[in-house]
Amino acid sequence: MKLVNVLREECLDAHATPANKDEALAAIVDLAKKSPLLEKVDAAEILDGLREREKLGSTGFGNGIAIPHCHLSSVDEFVVGMMVVHEGVDFDALDQQPVHLIAFIIAPESGANEHIKLLSAISQALRVPGAIKEICAQESSEALRECFLRQTHADLDAKDRTSKHLFHVIVQDEDLFRKVLAELAETEFSSVVIVEAQNTCSYLAKIPLFAGFWSDDDAGFCRLILAVVEKRLTNEALRRIEGITGNLDECEGVLVSVQETFYTAGRLGTS
Repeated sequence: MKLVNVLREECLDAHATPANKDEALAAIVDLAKKSPLLEKVDAAEILDGLREREKLGSTGFGNGIAIPHCHLSSVDEFVVGMMVVHEGVDFDALDQQPVHLIAFIIAPESGANEHIKLLSAISQALRVPGAIKEICAQESSEALRECFLRQTHADLDAKDRTSKHLFHVIVQDEDLFRKVLAELAETEFSSVVIVEAQNTCSYLAKIPLFAGFWSDDDAGFCRLILAVVEKRLTNEALRRIEGITGNLDECEGVLVSVQETFYTAGRLGTS
């Protein structure tokens, strides 16, 4: 679930003025009810849900931020909203400081995993240095939404940022390295970069305890190929590598690791 898809445009207020925590919770309910998704949900039920959660401990976790939330059986989809309180409001925050930014989540009872992920995504975004000051400086709901989502870059862009794999190919043989690199160059990569590396013995030889086991001549050749590959081409890239090295499980001097990327953007030149 992407935060950009559940942060409701109609549930934002860049100039809220609650005088205390109770008024803040009531203002959250009013904002949340602006979403058509909560049209049939009773306002009192939402308020009770928020209050019950606050009884477990304040969702004002410090640094001017609060993330009140609740899950209700009558709710079918997530509604996330936000309000800025320029003057600050006493929200029983853990650091006893006024809260200036309130992000809230009204969640379906059956969406516990997604609820936790949203809480994590929001709290991480608000920990970005300078994020709170920048968000609170926005003058309109539209600007507030855009600014907040800018702190969560992976969610902001509608393009799929997770459709690539990161290849690590470590090669200790110069001839194999040239052949593997030439073969991979024919595959469609977003970017490829070569990192000059050293084998372990190069470093161990400098540690007094291991002195005498290796000399500088034993350092040998070592290169790391880093490549960003479209997921659909992963098997093809592996096939090309094994076409040179043979079965990787039986090959010495070459190690291949493939990782799924959480976020990929940008492109490197070849020069």
